[in-house]
Order: sequence, then C-alpha cells, then structure tokens
Amino acid sequence: MNQSTRVPAARAPDDAVRLRLDPHPARTNTLDGAWWPRSTNAASELPSLVETLGERRGKITHVLLNSTEWDLPHPQRAGGGRQAVRLGWYTSQPAGLITIINEFGEDRFDLLVVPPDASQASADTMSAAAADPTDKRHTPELIAEIEYA
Repeated sequence: MNQSTRVPAARAPDDAVRLRLDPHPARTNTLDGAWWPRSTNAASELPSLVETLGERRGKITHVLLNSTEWDLPHPQRAGGGRQAVRLGWYTSQPAGLITIINEFGEDRFDLLVVPPDASQASADTMSAAAADPTDKRHTPELIAEIEYA
C-alpha cells in the first residue's frame, strides 16, 4: 500500500475532537451524535475521530463516508498497524452522514458531520439535535433546517 492511501495515526495534542454522542445509544435512534471536523481533509481529521470513538465505544474497524464531501485523494485506511481502520467512500452515503462500525460489526454509529465552516452556535444546535434520541431528523434535513456560516 502506498503512502497516499493510508492516513497517519498521529494527531496534534491540542487538536481535541469536537464530538457529541447520545449518552444512551440505541439502534432505534436516527443519529447517535455529531462530529464537527475542522476541515474536509479526511487524512487530517479521521485519525483523531477513530481514536476517540474507539476509546468510548470499542475498537473501530470501518468508517463509511460520502465521497463528494471530502477532499481528494480519499485514503483507504486510517491509523496504522493493528489499529488500521478501513474507509469506504460512497456517493450513495447520505450527505452529512458518517457511519462508524466497530469490531465484528457488533455495533454501528451514525453521526451527523457538522460542516467545518459552521458557526459555533449552529454547530452546537446541530450537535445537540443529533445527540437527542427524540429528534428523528436525518442528516440532510438537520443541516438544511439549521442555518450555518
């Protein structure tokens, strides 16, 4: 595998992951929370998300993303060695959605991807709605209904 298809595992120590999760995840929820990346560069954003989710929800093995929303080139893996996570890029993945699958496919998490250019107030509103188990809106609706910029 060449270097352009693997995302480095390291992250900057001051680069906290902006992530909000439903504290009581259930497969009946439309969304399990929200992630607010700082850019659309998957190579720089995904390693810290995978690491943080792995610590909170168990080892992550796959991440599914909408290929039109992220900068090229699209890496095929995030992390390295035994911690490598496969990345799947799909045009059919709904806009604003990232799907995380953990070891053995035992569980999956659907997260709203807050647009990187969203204001703090809009990001907070979107994240709260995405982590609220009573909010049944899907990602495109949620993003469209909450003005950001």
